[in-house]
Amino acid sequence: VQLQASGGGLVQPGGSLRLSCAASGRTFTDVTLAWFRQAPGKEREFVVGSRWSGGSTKFADSVKGRFTFSKDKAKNHVYLQMSSLKPEDTAVYYCAAGRRLITSTMSDPSRYDDWGPGTQVTVSS
Repeated sequence: VQLQASGGGLVQPGGSLRLSCAASGRTFTDVTLAWFRQAPGKEREFVVGSRWSGGSTKFADSVKGRFTFSKDKAKNHVYLQMSSLKPEDTAVYYCAAGRRLITSTMSDPSRYDDWGPGTQVTVSS
């Protein structure tokens, strides 16, 4: 799966931003698409994941209630709508694809085979 994330930028605390990820390359029936992020000096962190075919969406506790995840199957896009942004949300955000994942393994970056180039999100006044 080829992935391309976009939509990053600079936003003030409390603001909103929507990231997009365009996916292409193969059938997505058994694919989980996820967003991860990595801040300077920190490990890559799971944000949200969801199976392309449907089912539950898993969020990191740090973003629950502030971020939402959606899919447009017609366009093969997934979106990350981020609201009430905080300075600690500042990071490079990555879109990733993994196969045959279960909910308990969605947050493990080593389970993902394909990664797109990241998009920088900076939350600052």
